[in-house]
Amino acid sequence: MPPMKRFFTFFAMFAAMLTPVAAQDDPEFVPMVKVSKTLVDGDTIQYMEMQNVYVYPEPTFKNKRQQQAYTRLVRNVKKVLPIAKEVRQMLMETAEYLETLPTKREREEHMKRVETSIVAEYKPKMKKLTFAQGKLLIKLVDRECNSTAYEAIQAFIGPVRAGMWQAFAWMFGASLKKGYRPDGVDKLTERVVLMVEAGQL
Repeated sequence: MPPMKRFFTFFAMFAAMLTPVAAQDDPEFVPMVKVSKTLVDGDTIQYMEMQNVYVYPEPTFKNKRQQQAYTRLVRNVKKVLPIAKEVRQMLMETAEYLETLPTKREREEHMKRVETSIVAEYKPKMKKLTFAQGKLLIKLVDRECNSTAYEAIQAFIGPVRAGMWQAFAWMFGASLKKGYRPDGVDKLTERVVLMVEAGQL
């Protein structure tokens, strides 16, 4: 199997282990609008609560290559951000359920069942991610979960297996320990993420 294909297979396994629902082919974020009413001086007044609206200067590009890179970034964020959000939800739900299991053996058996069923069902869908989307997903998991993908795996399947996943990722130029830096190298990505979440992109 070519190295790039092996990386896709590896990352599909990792993401499938964490993600119960894969992103749709063309996911869209719809801005949330809450419509309600209130009573003011005897009159019923309708009002709307909307998400934040972000205002940035129009992006400028030195050349067509930069513009294409930005377009790819927007497309990739739309593709993998829903997956990162599902990871967060799954981690919370799984952690809560594991707390209800009285013994370590029951918790380990439950995690094995979860891992097996998720990999079997979602691995084909996750293999559609490109290399760039896989690396972006690693970072967005950190953003959503406030912990790196490595820490998430370590918490669920232990440090030995987490180390094996990390070593395999490193062979292909990726790192599960890669943190998200919204005020640093990931500043443009954060801008895109915020605007996608608000339905502005």
